[in-house]
Amino acid sequence: MSISVDPETAKRRLAFQKSYSIEHGGSWRRKSLIDDAKFETITNAEFEKQEQKLTLNGSISEDDVFIPNGDAHNILHDDLAPRSSSVMLSLKEEMTALPKILKTFENFKVNIRHIESRNSRKIEAQFEIFLQCDSTREAITSLMKALRQNSAICEATVSGDTKKESVAWVPMHISDLDYCNHLITKFEPELDSDHPGYTDKEYRKRREEIANIAFEYRHGDPIPRIKYTETEIQTWGTVYRKLVSLFNTHACKEHIEVFRNLEKEGGFSSNSIPQLEDVSQFLKRKSGFQLRPVAGLLSARDFLASLAFRVFQCTQYIRHGSAPMHSPEPDCIHELLGHVPLLANPSFAQFSQEIGLASLGTSDEDIEKFATLYWFTVEFGLCREDGQIKAYGAGLLSSFGELMHALSDKPEQRAFDPQTAAVQEYQDVEYQPIYYVAESFDDMKEKVRRYASKIRRRCELRYDPYTQGIQCLDSKGAVTDLTMFIKAELNHLNNALEKMGSV
Repeated sequence: MSISVDPETAKRRLAFQKSYSIEHGGSWRRKSLIDDAKFETITNAEFEKQEQKLTLNGSISEDDVFIPNGDAHNILHDDLAPRSSSVMLSLKEEMTALPKILKTFENFKVNIRHIESRNSRKIEAQFEIFLQCDSTREAITSLMKALRQNSAICEATVSGDTKKESVAWVPMHISDLDYCNHLITKFEPELDSDHPGYTDKEYRKRREEIANIAFEYRHGDPIPRIKYTETEIQTWGTVYRKLVSLFNTHACKEHIEVFRNLEKEGGFSSNSIPQLEDVSQFLKRKSGFQLRPVAGLLSARDFLASLAFRVFQCTQYIRHGSAPMHSPEPDCIHELLGHVPLLANPSFAQFSQEIGLASLGTSDEDIEKFATLYWFTVEFGLCREDGQIKAYGAGLLSSFGELMHALSDKPEQRAFDPQTAAVQEYQDVEYQPIYYVAESFDDMKEKVRRYASKIRRRCELRYDPYTQGIQCLDSKGAVTDLTMFIKAELNHLNNALEKMGSV
């Protein structure tokens, strides 16, 4: 896919798009895939306003804009280069808080070149700290998230070089997912007093250890095995037994069928936590999907883009043992018990990949709608089955309380319509007040497919399973190659039908 881009500003756009709570603090408990997608729309609009102001003020001239042609995925490598940034902090407290704040810079490998302080003119702050530092864009955005969630800081801003750009980055090969790791939440339960692990130093240390494994993982590596503690296994077992007791009566038949197979072949039991590498190999055999370790909830674009390559980004940590039936963030209980069973279903795997492909290169508005639609289907969807309503959403099938709530007479149950669901307000702090019920599991998939097919893009994209890359069908040669592939598959189909007819 050839595009015209300015790499310097493309990396800045990426930082805007991929940093919901990283760039804007607040309670991460209330963040979700949809929140991040909405944030992309808002920040990109603000981005364009800033660009126009800079150009009008003479800060940027036409000669400053470098526009090469090349593969879209080449943009992001420049995002990893060191750059200079200025950080301004407003402290609520005395300077005694400063050493801990500076330690945060060290933790994120941000090198401070200059620091100065002054009394603040703001009523809510006592001091203002100005820092000049060098680091990668990724490190700076992670740092800003941590700073803005620090109770000693009432305001934290960052500025850097600004230039003009024209298009967002798109992963073009499965190895590019090494760069699709921009998180909405990370291994920081100590930053929110509502987190069950807020006062548990050992738990926080454990979360950081497991998160580091995900940060260091690269495409092609075997997924490192975790030696889970007895407490973690007990938490897993408690949730596992409770949920399994409901699956036969509350889950859709597709989920039940694969879950039984996972207990036979995939290492699922209440006595041990499955290793991601083993589950990933199981998925590859069943549907071609695979798992990839991740440290927390990904941004909407990164998560959806991973699905295009039949990759599901999966956490390895376990929720805090004091609250086994609730997790304020996705953990491997949610993903292994909720998502994995349906990903092993070939039809649902194909559907998931189509959603991922449809998300690549789409507008901010469409990403926001996709994320919302994903929320009301793959996460919290219901469907009719033999006259009864069953759950297929992973958020329901990994939460005992919400599963019972969803199938009770308390919430409102609406007929599933993608156009309506894509713009529906959602709830991620308490149980959902509204659920969408599809006429069948297959009906849901077909309606979402039709919705995705109407999204406007410059060209049609497909995944090449042989090269593990994205192919843009924007040339006669690309269409000819696809035609030859389809002809070969049709030949296999015709041969099979002839042999079946001769039996």
